[in-house]
Amino acid sequence: MEFAQIHPIQDICLLVTDIEASIRFYTEKLGFRLKHRAPGFADFTGAGLTLALWERDHIAHHANVRVKAGSASAVLIAVKLDSPAEIDRLYQDLSARKVEFVGPPADYAWNARGLYFYGPDSETWELYAWLEGGAPGRVEDAA
Repeated sequence: MEFAQIHPIQDICLLVTDIEASIRFYTEKLGFRLKHRAPGFADFTGAGLTLALWERDHIAHHANVRVKAGSASAVLIAVKLDSPAEIDRLYQDLSARKVEFVGPPADYAWNARGLYFYGPDSETWELYAWLEGGAPGRVEDAA
Protein backbone atom coordinates (compact mmCIF):
# COMPACT_ATOMS: atom_id res chain seq x y z
CA MET A 1 0.00 0.00 0.00
CA GLU A 2 1.19 3.53 -0.78
CA PHE A 3 2.73 5.77 1.90
CA ALA A 4 -0.06 8.40 1.73
CA GLN A 5 -2.80 5.82 2.19
CA ILE A 6 -1.50 4.37 5.46
CA HIS A 7 0.22 7.30 7.23
CA PRO A 8 -2.11 10.21 8.04
CA ILE A 9 -0.78 13.76 8.27
CA GLN A 10 -0.84 14.59 11.98
CA ASP A 11 0.59 18.09 12.11
CA ILE A 12 0.85 21.17 9.97
CA CYS A 13 3.99 23.02 10.98
CA LEU A 14 4.85 26.60 10.15
CA LEU A 15 8.51 27.55 10.05
CA VAL A 16 8.47 30.98 11.68
CA THR A 17 10.98 33.75 12.31
CA ASP A 18 9.66 34.91 15.72
CA ILE A 19 8.18 32.07 17.74
CA GLU A 20 7.02 34.27 20.64
CA ALA A 21 5.02 36.54 18.31
CA SER A 22 3.57 33.48 16.58
CA ILE A 23 2.55 31.89 19.90
CA ARG A 24 0.79 35.11 20.91
CA PHE A 25 -1.01 35.30 17.56
CA TYR A 26 -2.29 31.72 17.62
CA THR A 27 -3.32 31.76 21.29
CA GLU A 28 -4.59 35.31 21.71
CA LYS A 29 -6.13 35.95 18.31
CA LEU A 30 -7.20 32.50 17.09
CA GLY A 31 -7.84 30.70 20.38
CA PHE A 32 -5.45 27.77 19.99
CA ARG A 33 -4.43 26.16 23.29
CA LEU A 34 -0.70 25.68 23.83
CA LYS A 35 0.04 21.96 24.19
CA HIS A 36 3.86 21.73 24.14
CA ARG A 37 6.56 24.39 24.44
CA ALA A 38 10.27 23.69 24.07
CA PRO A 39 13.20 25.77 22.81
CA GLY A 40 12.39 26.84 19.24
CA PHE A 41 9.14 24.85 19.15
CA ALA A 42 5.49 25.02 20.18
CA ASP A 43 2.35 23.14 19.26
CA PHE A 44 -1.32 23.70 19.86
CA THR A 45 -4.57 21.85 20.17
CA GLY A 46 -7.49 22.90 18.08
CA ALA A 47 -10.22 21.25 16.06
CA GLY A 48 -8.68 18.61 13.83
CA LEU A 49 -4.95 18.09 13.52
CA THR A 50 -2.12 19.70 15.46
CA LEU A 51 -0.74 23.10 14.50
CA ALA A 52 2.97 23.33 15.29
CA LEU A 53 5.54 26.11 15.06
CA TRP A 54 9.28 25.63 14.52
CA GLU A 55 11.56 28.62 14.76
CA ARG A 56 13.53 28.66 11.51
CA ASP A 57 16.95 29.09 13.10
CA HIS A 58 16.24 26.26 15.56
CA ILE A 59 15.24 23.63 12.99
CA ALA A 60 18.05 24.75 10.66
CA HIS A 61 20.60 24.31 13.46
CA HIS A 62 19.34 20.94 14.71
CA ALA A 63 17.99 19.21 11.57
CA ASN A 64 19.61 21.19 8.74
CA VAL A 65 16.12 22.04 7.42
CA ARG A 66 16.28 25.49 5.83
CA VAL A 67 13.64 27.80 4.41
CA LYS A 68 14.32 28.45 0.74
CA ALA A 69 13.54 31.92 -0.61
CA GLY A 70 10.52 32.18 -2.92
CA SER A 71 9.14 28.76 -2.09
CA ALA A 72 6.62 26.88 0.02
CA SER A 73 9.43 25.73 2.31
CA ALA A 74 8.07 27.71 5.26
CA VAL A 75 5.40 25.00 5.60
CA LEU A 76 6.29 21.71 7.23
CA ILE A 77 3.93 18.74 6.88
CA ALA A 78 4.49 16.26 9.70
CA VAL A 79 3.57 12.60 9.79
CA LYS A 80 3.72 10.88 13.17
CA LEU A 81 4.72 7.23 13.00
CA ASP A 82 4.23 4.57 15.64
CA SER A 83 7.88 3.75 16.29
CA PRO A 84 11.42 4.91 15.61
CA ALA A 85 12.00 1.64 13.72
CA GLU A 86 9.27 2.65 11.29
CA ILE A 87 11.26 5.82 10.48
CA ASP A 88 14.19 3.67 9.39
CA ARG A 89 11.97 1.34 7.35
CA LEU A 90 10.32 4.25 5.53
CA TYR A 91 13.70 5.81 4.87
CA GLN A 92 14.65 2.65 2.97
CA ASP A 93 11.28 2.44 1.17
CA LEU A 94 11.24 6.10 0.12
CA SER A 95 14.91 6.10 -0.82
CA ALA A 96 14.12 3.30 -3.26
CA ARG A 97 11.56 5.68 -4.80
CA LYS A 98 14.30 8.30 -5.25
CA VAL A 99 13.04 10.68 -2.55
CA GLU A 100 15.91 13.06 -1.70
CA PHE A 101 16.34 13.54 2.03
CA VAL A 102 17.93 16.36 4.02
CA GLY A 103 19.90 13.62 5.78
CA PRO A 104 19.45 10.11 7.14
CA PRO A 105 17.13 9.36 10.08
CA ALA A 106 18.41 10.81 13.34
CA ASP A 107 17.46 11.14 17.00
CA TYR A 108 16.84 14.77 17.91
CA ALA A 109 17.04 16.80 21.13
CA TRP A 110 13.21 17.05 21.24
CA ASN A 111 13.05 13.30 22.00
CA ALA A 112 12.03 12.14 18.56
CA ARG A 113 13.56 10.13 15.77
CA GLY A 114 12.99 12.10 12.60
CA LEU A 115 13.53 12.25 8.89
CA TYR A 116 13.17 15.29 6.63
CA PHE A 117 12.72 15.78 2.90
CA TYR A 118 11.47 18.44 0.49
CA GLY A 119 8.60 18.18 -1.99
CA PRO A 120 8.76 19.50 -5.54
CA ASP A 121 7.96 23.10 -4.52
CA SER A 122 10.41 22.95 -1.60
CA GLU A 123 7.69 22.25 0.95
CA THR A 124 9.25 20.45 3.90
CA TRP A 125 8.10 17.04 5.12
CA GLU A 126 8.91 15.56 8.52
CA LEU A 127 8.43 11.92 9.48
CA TYR A 128 8.79 11.46 13.23
CA ALA A 129 8.24 9.01 16.07
CA TRP A 130 8.61 9.78 19.76
CA LEU A 131 11.47 8.10 21.56
CA GLU A 132 11.10 6.53 25.02
CA GLY A 133 9.28 9.03 27.28
CA GLY A 134 7.28 10.71 24.51
CA ALA A 135 6.90 14.38 23.70
CA PRO A 136 8.72 16.85 25.97
CA GLY A 137 7.47 20.17 27.27
CA ARG A 138 3.77 19.46 27.97
CA VAL A 139 2.16 22.73 29.06
CA GLU A 140 -1.35 21.58 30.00
CA ASP A 141 -3.48 18.49 30.02
CA ALA A 142 -4.77 19.22 26.52
CA ALA A 143 -6.51 16.67 24.36
